[in-house]
Amino acid sequence: MRRILVIEDEPRIAAFIEKGLRAEGYTPTVAADGITGFDYAMSGEFDLTILDIGLPGMDGFEVLSRLRDSGSSMPVVVLTARDSGTDTVRGLEGGADDYVAKPFRFAELMARVKLRLRTRIEATGDSTAVLEHGRVRLDLLTRRATVGGEIVDLSAREFALAEVFLRHPGQVLTREQLLSHVWGYEYDPGSNVVDVYVGYLRKKLGSDPITTVRGMGYRLG
Repeated sequence: MRRILVIEDEPRIAAFIEKGLRAEGYTPTVAADGITGFDYAMSGEFDLTILDIGLPGMDGFEVLSRLRDSGSSMPVVVLTARDSGTDTVRGLEGGADDYVAKPFRFAELMARVKLRLRTRIEATGDSTAVLEHGRVRLDLLTRRATVGGEIVDLSAREFALAEVFLRHPGQVLTREQLLSHVWGYEYDPGSNVVDVYVGYLRKKLGSDPITTVRGMGYRLG
Protein backbone atom coordinates (compact mmCIF):
# COMPACT_ATOMS: atom_id res chain seq x y z
CA MET A 1 0.00 0.00 0.00
CA ARG A 2 1.39 3.37 -0.99
CA ARG A 3 2.22 5.46 2.07
CA ILE A 4 2.19 9.23 1.71
CA LEU A 5 3.62 11.76 4.15
CA VAL A 6 1.74 15.07 4.40
CA ILE A 7 3.76 17.87 6.02
CA GLU A 8 1.21 20.64 6.52
CA ASP A 9 0.64 22.83 9.58
CA GLU A 10 -2.84 24.12 8.77
CA PRO A 11 -5.26 21.57 10.32
CA ARG A 12 -8.08 22.20 7.85
CA ILE A 13 -5.88 21.63 4.79
CA ALA A 14 -4.11 18.66 6.36
CA ALA A 15 -7.44 16.99 7.21
CA PHE A 16 -8.76 17.70 3.70
CA ILE A 17 -5.72 16.06 2.07
CA GLU A 18 -5.67 13.14 4.52
CA LYS A 19 -9.35 12.34 3.96
CA GLY A 20 -8.97 12.50 0.19
CA LEU A 21 -5.91 10.25 0.16
CA ARG A 22 -7.64 7.64 2.29
CA ALA A 23 -10.64 7.69 -0.05
CA GLU A 24 -8.24 6.98 -2.93
CA GLY A 25 -6.82 3.95 -1.13
CA TYR A 26 -3.55 5.44 0.11
CA THR A 27 -2.21 5.46 3.67
CA PRO A 28 -1.40 9.05 4.73
CA THR A 29 0.51 10.27 7.77
CA VAL A 30 0.35 13.95 8.76
CA ALA A 31 3.15 15.98 10.36
CA ALA A 32 2.31 19.51 11.55
CA ASP A 33 5.83 20.99 11.62
CA GLY A 34 9.01 20.78 9.59
CA ILE A 35 11.18 19.06 12.21
CA THR A 36 8.72 16.21 12.77
CA GLY A 37 8.08 16.00 9.05
CA PHE A 38 11.77 15.69 8.26
CA ASP A 39 12.19 12.92 10.83
CA TYR A 40 9.26 11.02 9.31
CA ALA A 41 10.58 11.55 5.79
CA MET A 42 13.96 10.11 6.77
CA SER A 43 12.39 6.95 8.18
CA GLY A 44 12.24 5.32 4.75
CA GLU A 45 8.62 4.29 5.32
CA PHE A 46 7.02 6.61 2.76
CA ASP A 47 6.66 6.53 -1.01
CA LEU A 48 6.01 10.25 -1.51
CA THR A 49 5.84 13.50 0.47
CA ILE A 50 3.41 16.39 0.08
CA LEU A 51 5.30 19.34 1.53
CA ASP A 52 4.02 22.78 2.50
CA ILE A 53 6.50 25.66 2.40
CA GLY A 54 5.39 27.76 5.37
CA LEU A 55 6.03 25.42 8.28
CA PRO A 56 6.92 26.05 11.94
CA GLY A 57 10.20 24.75 13.29
CA MET A 58 11.81 24.22 9.88
CA ASP A 59 10.35 25.62 6.67
CA GLY A 60 9.65 23.49 3.63
CA PHE A 61 12.72 24.68 1.75
CA GLU A 62 15.01 23.50 4.52
CA VAL A 63 13.18 20.18 4.84
CA LEU A 64 13.61 19.63 1.10
CA SER A 65 17.26 20.70 1.15
CA ARG A 66 18.11 18.36 4.01
CA LEU A 67 16.27 15.48 2.34
CA ARG A 68 18.21 15.88 -0.89
CA ASP A 69 21.51 16.44 0.92
CA SER A 70 20.96 13.16 2.74
CA GLY A 71 20.60 11.37 -0.58
CA SER A 72 16.84 10.80 -0.43
CA SER A 73 15.23 10.50 -3.85
CA MET A 74 11.69 10.18 -2.54
CA PRO A 75 9.28 12.19 -4.73
CA VAL A 76 8.22 15.49 -3.19
CA VAL A 77 5.22 17.54 -4.28
CA VAL A 78 5.47 21.07 -2.88
CA LEU A 79 2.47 23.20 -1.90
CA THR A 80 3.08 26.86 -2.72
CA ALA A 81 1.21 30.14 -2.49
CA ARG A 82 -0.51 30.90 -5.79
CA ASP A 83 0.99 34.39 -6.03
CA SER A 84 4.54 33.27 -5.29
CA GLY A 85 6.35 32.28 -8.45
CA THR A 86 9.61 32.69 -6.56
CA ASP A 87 8.64 29.92 -4.15
CA THR A 88 7.74 27.64 -7.04
CA VAL A 89 11.07 28.16 -8.78
CA ARG A 90 13.04 27.84 -5.55
CA GLY A 91 11.23 24.61 -4.69
CA LEU A 92 11.85 23.01 -8.08
CA GLU A 93 15.48 24.11 -8.10
CA GLY A 94 15.86 22.73 -4.59
CA GLY A 95 14.84 19.24 -5.67
CA ALA A 96 11.04 19.16 -5.63
CA ASP A 97 9.52 16.88 -8.26
CA ASP A 98 6.33 18.90 -8.71
CA TYR A 99 4.26 21.64 -7.17
CA VAL A 100 0.62 22.57 -6.60
CA ALA A 101 -0.43 26.16 -5.93
CA LYS A 102 -2.81 26.99 -3.07
CA PRO A 103 -5.76 27.09 -3.11
CA PHE A 104 -6.06 23.85 -5.07
CA ARG A 105 -8.58 21.23 -6.08
CA PHE A 106 -7.92 17.78 -4.64
CA ALA A 107 -8.25 16.21 -8.08
CA GLU A 108 -5.30 18.32 -9.25
CA LEU A 109 -3.16 17.30 -6.28
CA MET A 110 -4.10 13.64 -6.77
CA ALA A 111 -3.12 13.78 -10.43
CA ARG A 112 0.34 15.12 -9.45
CA VAL A 113 0.75 12.45 -6.77
CA LYS A 114 -0.18 9.59 -9.12
CA LEU A 115 2.12 10.93 -11.84
CA ARG A 116 5.12 11.16 -9.50
CA LEU A 117 4.49 7.73 -8.04
CA ARG A 118 4.19 6.26 -11.52
CA THR A 119 7.37 7.97 -12.67
CA ARG A 120 9.25 6.72 -9.60
CA ILE A 121 8.09 3.14 -10.06
CA GLU A 122 8.90 3.11 -13.77
CA ALA A 123 12.35 4.60 -13.12
CA THR A 124 13.25 2.13 -10.40
CA GLY A 125 11.61 -0.91 -11.96
CA ASP A 126 9.78 -1.55 -8.70
CA SER A 127 8.39 -5.08 -8.98
CA THR A 128 5.79 -4.32 -6.32
CA ALA A 129 3.94 -2.21 -8.89
CA VAL A 130 2.12 -5.45 -9.72
CA LEU A 131 0.89 -7.94 -7.13
CA GLU A 132 -0.30 -11.41 -8.10
CA HIS A 133 -1.69 -14.39 -6.27
CA GLY A 134 -3.38 -17.26 -8.07
CA ARG A 135 -5.79 -15.78 -10.61
CA VAL A 136 -5.87 -12.37 -8.90
CA ARG A 137 -3.68 -9.55 -10.19
CA LEU A 138 -3.46 -5.96 -8.93
CA ASP A 139 -1.72 -3.24 -10.93
CA LEU A 140 -0.81 -0.53 -8.43
CA LEU A 141 0.00 1.99 -11.15
CA THR A 142 -3.33 1.88 -12.94
CA ARG A 143 -5.28 0.74 -9.83
CA ARG A 144 -6.72 -2.06 -11.94
CA ALA A 145 -7.73 -5.48 -10.65
CA THR A 146 -8.16 -8.58 -12.79
CA VAL A 147 -9.24 -12.13 -12.05
CA GLY A 148 -8.18 -14.67 -14.64
CA GLY A 149 -7.46 -11.82 -17.03
CA GLU A 150 -10.93 -10.28 -16.65
CA ILE A 151 -11.11 -6.74 -15.26
CA VAL A 152 -12.93 -6.48 -11.91
CA ASP A 153 -14.31 -3.15 -10.72
CA LEU A 154 -13.09 -2.46 -7.17
CA SER A 155 -13.78 0.63 -5.09
CA ALA A 156 -10.77 2.43 -3.60
CA ARG A 157 -11.36 0.78 -0.22
CA GLU A 158 -11.84 -2.68 -1.77
CA PHE A 159 -8.63 -2.24 -3.75
CA ALA A 160 -6.72 -1.21 -0.61
CA LEU A 161 -8.02 -4.26 1.27
CA ALA A 162 -7.12 -6.58 -1.62
CA GLU A 163 -3.64 -5.04 -1.70
CA VAL A 164 -3.08 -5.83 1.98
CA PHE A 165 -4.04 -9.46 1.40
CA LEU A 166 -1.82 -9.81 -1.67
CA ARG A 167 1.14 -8.34 0.20
CA HIS A 168 0.72 -10.96 2.94
CA PRO A 169 -0.29 -14.20 1.20
CA GLY A 170 -0.76 -17.12 3.55
CA GLN A 171 -0.58 -14.87 6.63
CA VAL A 172 -3.48 -14.65 9.07
CA LEU A 173 -4.54 -10.99 9.33
CA THR A 174 -6.67 -9.93 12.27
CA ARG A 175 -9.56 -7.51 11.92
CA GLU A 176 -7.54 -4.97 13.91
CA GLN A 177 -4.62 -5.23 11.47
CA LEU A 178 -6.91 -4.79 8.49
CA LEU A 179 -8.61 -1.79 10.09
CA SER A 180 -5.23 -0.19 10.76
CA HIS A 181 -3.89 -0.77 7.23
CA VAL A 182 -6.99 0.12 5.25
CA TRP A 183 -9.04 2.53 7.35
CA GLY A 184 -6.24 3.99 9.43
CA TYR A 185 -8.30 4.71 12.52
CA GLU A 186 -10.23 2.83 15.15
CA TYR A 187 -13.82 1.83 14.57
CA ASP A 188 -16.34 0.94 17.26
CA PRO A 189 -15.33 -2.48 18.62
CA GLY A 190 -18.70 -3.82 17.48
CA SER A 191 -18.23 -2.63 13.89
CA ASN A 192 -18.34 -5.32 11.21
CA VAL A 193 -16.84 -3.13 8.46
CA VAL A 194 -13.97 -5.57 7.81
CA ASP A 195 -16.34 -8.52 7.48
CA VAL A 196 -18.55 -6.52 5.13
CA TYR A 197 -15.66 -5.58 2.84
CA VAL A 198 -14.21 -9.09 2.88
CA GLY A 199 -17.66 -10.19 1.70
CA TYR A 200 -17.49 -7.66 -1.13
CA LEU A 201 -14.06 -8.96 -2.18
CA ARG A 202 -15.20 -12.57 -2.11
CA LYS A 203 -18.04 -11.76 -4.47
CA LYS A 204 -15.70 -9.98 -6.87
CA LEU A 205 -12.52 -12.07 -6.58
CA GLY A 206 -14.11 -15.43 -5.90
CA SER A 207 -14.78 -17.09 -2.55
CA ASP A 208 -11.69 -19.35 -2.61
CA PRO A 209 -8.83 -16.82 -2.23
CA ILE A 210 -9.87 -15.41 1.18
CA THR A 211 -10.60 -17.87 3.95
CA THR A 212 -11.88 -17.25 7.46
CA VAL A 213 -9.67 -18.37 10.33
CA ARG A 214 -12.17 -18.74 13.12
CA GLY A 215 -11.47 -16.60 16.15
CA MET A 216 -8.46 -14.94 14.48
CA GLY A 217 -9.20 -13.21 11.21
CA TYR A 218 -8.70 -13.84 7.50
CA ARG A 219 -6.06 -15.36 5.27
CA LEU A 220 -5.40 -15.21 1.54
CA GLY A 221 -4.85 -18.65 0.03
